[in-house]
Amino acid sequence: MASSDVHISKRDYDPKDAASIFAFSKGLLHKTLAEAVAALDSAVKPEDMVGKGKGGLGQLVERFYYGYVPNSKPEADFQEAGLELKTTPLKKNAKGGLQIKERLVCDMIDFCQIVNLPFEESPFYKKSLMMLIIFYLHAKGVALRDLEFLYSVLWKLGDKDLLVIKEDYETIVSKIKAGKAHELSEGDTLYLAACRKGQKGDPLRKQPFNALGAPQRAFSLKPAYMRTILDFVKSSGKDMVTNTDIRIPEVELVSVQELESSSFEQVLIRRFNAFKGMDYRQIADAFGMDVNPYEKSRYARVVKRIMKEGLVNFEDAEEIRKAGIIVKTIRVEANGRIRESMSFENIDYEEVYETEDWLDSRWYEIVTSRFLFVVFRGFAARQETKGNETRYVLDKVFFWTMPPEDLAEAESYWENIRQNVLEDTLQDGMNTYWRLADNKDFHVRPKARRGTDLCHSPVSGKEVPKKAYWFNGGYVKKILQKAYSSQPDEGFGNYH
Repeated sequence: MASSDVHISKRDYDPKDAASIFAFSKGLLHKTLAEAVAALDSAVKPEDMVGKGKGGLGQLVERFYYGYVPNSKPEADFQEAGLELKTTPLKKNAKGGLQIKERLVCDMIDFCQIVNLPFEESPFYKKSLMMLIIFYLHAKGVALRDLEFLYSVLWKLGDKDLLVIKEDYETIVSKIKAGKAHELSEGDTLYLAACRKGQKGDPLRKQPFNALGAPQRAFSLKPAYMRTILDFVKSSGKDMVTNTDIRIPEVELVSVQELESSSFEQVLIRRFNAFKGMDYRQIADAFGMDVNPYEKSRYARVVKRIMKEGLVNFEDAEEIRKAGIIVKTIRVEANGRIRESMSFENIDYEEVYETEDWLDSRWYEIVTSRFLFVVFRGFAARQETKGNETRYVLDKVFFWTMPPEDLAEAESYWENIRQNVLEDTLQDGMNTYWRLADNKDFHVRPKARRGTDLCHSPVSGKEVPKKAYWFNGGYVKKILQKAYSSQPDEGFGNYH
């Protein structure tokens, strides 16, 4: 019997009431879809529940648990309640904890239609203002109907989030209007992204202001934003939770009032501009801070203070955490030499092993993140300061996204790492990692030199050295050269 022919009895919830729909989701938790539906309706058999693709489970929940036929209308699934239903996977990390597996895809982008729709009239806005997000545990090779549901979250996009997301939406639409739909990147925006959809080799889609085709994309909430929702659930200690009736306390960098007149990025850059030409000591003095000249994090400390009083870690800030913004403080010599390459987190070999498509990889999330670069530039002459240290002044602050033309090399870099993971050539002397001497844009090497800094191979289980993702110093210099040439600042010489 085809699933569309299955008779489904009436379900005990009010489709016009978001609270009722949310309460009804309790019957899914700690069960598989097959188990939850069996408890409701004996007429539906497990073999009736067959779905495909990442969105398949959500459609099965709609059809067999909630008892309505999924559709492609531009309104929310439960239109009268203004509620969209989403299912999204979690995965276990090496320590057994739960973490977000991927971004949350919200709505496909029709390049030709979206350019004529204000944010409040867009399908994304109509569908995603309030969502019932049901988290399930991903298990490779398991049928969709046999995956276990863990959490149910009724999530409403707050006023402040909506202001950021509206700015993201308009950034995406502006790029399409400029005939650059083929150059869209998840790093263009903060919370809402235009993510790639489909497979390599899929036909390109028509865009309205350029004869060039563009890869299919969808509006999605970034993995970083989804991590904040998961953190909210975990902190509640409950498996069902909603943010609709509480105000979540956050460390905020910018206020709603500031966002009503300026973008998040404009507000932050104005804060930094007030300290241009000052070294870390002068900035610290302006705030009454005590900074040790031998402290490695002294530049990062004053950067955090400019951003927000009391900010201990960059990711403590709501906007940084939700957007997944990567803040990097760079020191550049007076002659333009970069002091060192730029390190990122250690490579999670288990994650690389489990991830088949680089678009779902942690590395892809990193390189398509929004970066905030804070540049301190040295003087030619050494200054008479404590420790006779070179004086570096705050010279330039800018947001950056990796250009689309650089993503191909970033993908090759990740494929090389994955090949080494799959072949279990993770020991020094055995691997074929890209090295600094190869003069590419990226390389692999440790962040620490301790011989005890080890982890385990996902293939053999043997102890292997930890390695990290790195940008080469030459690539960092290329980023700065482009920023200085495209955004010259009065009073500061061009980068050379």
